[in-house]
Amino acid sequence: MTALQPTARTSLRRSKERAATDRQALHDVLLDGMFCHLGVIVDNDPLVLPTAYGVDLDRGPDGEMYLHGSVAARSVVAAPLQTVCATVTHTDGLVLARSAFHHSVNYRSAVIFGMPRLVTDPEEKLHGLNRIVEHLVPGRSLEVRPPNRKELAQTSVLALSLTEASVKTRSGPANDEERDLDLPYWTGVLPLRVVAAEPDTNPDCDLPVPAHVRTRAKLLGAQS
Repeated sequence: MTALQPTARTSLRRSKERAATDRQALHDVLLDGMFCHLGVIVDNDPLVLPTAYGVDLDRGPDGEMYLHGSVAARSVVAAPLQTVCATVTHTDGLVLARSAFHHSVNYRSAVIFGMPRLVTDPEEKLHGLNRIVEHLVPGRSLEVRPPNRKELAQTSVLALSLTEASVKTRSGPANDEERDLDLPYWTGVLPLRVVAAEPDTNPDCDLPVPAHVRTRAKLLGAQS
């Protein structure tokens, strides 16, 4: 596993102490997330879209991120012709300081730059789509009908290398100025996390909730 190598695009300009150089930190952010924001230029205008993704850490020298969309989607059509930016962010807490200036957010964020490749090999295309499904709900791809030829033809899959990436995090309490420590204002952190509710079965389905769905819900904090 190679370390993250800062580039002109990924080097932090501010709060450099919050940068992570361990590639495992990048993997943790990606594996804990469910959606990224994909930034592309379309018709000379910036376009940033929330996008489900999957990762294969064993593909290529540094692993790859898989993204998908309709073959007619402007972002998917434009992306392989340019450098794109994909970001994944976790908001872990609201940091409430004594002063308005020092209010902040505890977060973990990854930014990936690169020119994605359009996946054309049918086997890898199906692999990429399965990685996206498995990323959201592990075990799901084995308990659904796989896409047929027509559905695959209507879907594009992009592969984005994880080589050029940066990770930035903040954790801990507020950093108030020493002169403000005696002010009569509460300070602390309001923790935040994503929590699943109990699975909601479709009205046209009379099957019990499968084990892989309950496991995923439990991992996301659902109360059974």
